[in-house]
Amino acid sequence: MDDRSSAAGTAVGDLRRRLRGTVVTADDDGYEDARRVWNGMIDKFPVAVVRVADEDDVVTVVGHAREHGLPLAVRGGGHGVAGYGTVDDGVVIDLGALHAVQVNAQERVVRVGGGANLGDVDRATAPYDLAVPLGVVSKTGVGGLTLGGGVGWLTRSHGLTADNMLAAEVVTAAGERLRASETENPELLWGLRGGGGNFGVVTSFTFRAHPLPTQELCAVNLIYAEPGWRPALDAWERWTRDLPDAMQSILTFIVPPPELEAGDDPLLIIACAWADPADRDTGERLLGTLRRAAPPDLVEEETDWVAWQSAFDLLGARGRRGYWKNTSFDRLDDEVTDLLLRRAAEQRWPGTGVDIHHMGGAFARVPEDATPFPTRSARFWLNLYGVWAGAEDDDRLTAWVRAFAGDMQRFSTGGLYVNFMGRETTADPAEARRIYGTEKLTRLVSLKRRYDPDNVFRLNHNIAPG
Repeated sequence: MDDRSSAAGTAVGDLRRRLRGTVVTADDDGYEDARRVWNGMIDKFPVAVVRVADEDDVVTVVGHAREHGLPLAVRGGGHGVAGYGTVDDGVVIDLGALHAVQVNAQERVVRVGGGANLGDVDRATAPYDLAVPLGVVSKTGVGGLTLGGGVGWLTRSHGLTADNMLAAEVVTAAGERLRASETENPELLWGLRGGGGNFGVVTSFTFRAHPLPTQELCAVNLIYAEPGWRPALDAWERWTRDLPDAMQSILTFIVPPPELEAGDDPLLIIACAWADPADRDTGERLLGTLRRAAPPDLVEEETDWVAWQSAFDLLGARGRRGYWKNTSFDRLDDEVTDLLLRRAAEQRWPGTGVDIHHMGGAFARVPEDATPFPTRSARFWLNLYGVWAGAEDDDRLTAWVRAFAGDMQRFSTGGLYVNFMGRETTADPAEARRIYGTEKLTRLVSLKRRYDPDNVFRLNHNIAPG
């Protein structure tokens, strides 16, 4: 054992005695599972994974890592494609035990532990016919989703997850416990609404919830084989030009996972969900308009919100390997459509997909400087998610995602969404500027200098303190 390992072992022994939670090391049963994150390409060996029991434990672990010079990773759901929830030769704060969800139905306010996932929140709010705007895979961690922004089925009707965050409890690099809200540390709240995990460990979030008929949802998947792709895409583009805020749609090209027994050919799926409980008739009428304009080969309807929110979970099975890219864009003319159709037709492996999120609505009306989120003006957001099973495909399929993203760059309207970004092999100091732009980055750097001047929280899409 070298000096570094010996010192780390001594440090871990001291840490065990100071915590209510559990410390898992390489000598413990369960270490292999504890060190893993969703993305199987990320293969790190931390000195310890600390499953914290409460906020006191978080304070202790942050201070301990600083005292012993150990790199620190923070894991909420562990679902981020970049895999920043683990680290070599360092300490992981695993927030998974902090998953309680408290619903104040009268006030429509929901308090969520920093280790909760989307399914935890949906199951807690559904009995009250309420929903918090979240993402599209129920196993995603609420923390990472929110701190990056949070795009999902209620984005056009109610904005990003971050737009609906009312407050957060934060442990800073100095071990301070702060509440960020509109009245307490409001600038920190601004940074947390899209600035990633750069400013501290968020142990709980408070969200605004919205009425939603969770057992009478108006939602549908329209499914097309390849011969129908162009007319469906053209019809969808026209249909999205003048929609009420309550209609959210995501268009996806994908080879279905084998578990679905849907064949080996890529499909086009137009998924739509209506969010206005007072006017279901309008939602059904609009869906009927799209179905007549582009008759699908297959229709799948869903009326249960919790089931709808977990419909894409098979695509995110733990242990899959993944690399993602994204960009915003405004055009779906012939030039862009030709590129999308050509690239989408190249997919012949299950799991990898191309999502086009229709933006606008309430999301677009949030002032540009109200949050760090990159841009509010984009009509569409493209997510290219490479997902596969074996290491032998890493180079080939990563290259495919990069090439597709490169082709789309000339149509980009700027900004990158951190939750749709994989980890690059080498650090790029210009990455943060490409994500946020100069003006927002300047403000974020100022926050970083205030709350984390030593860049303790650097395992993320990092905002360096300068």
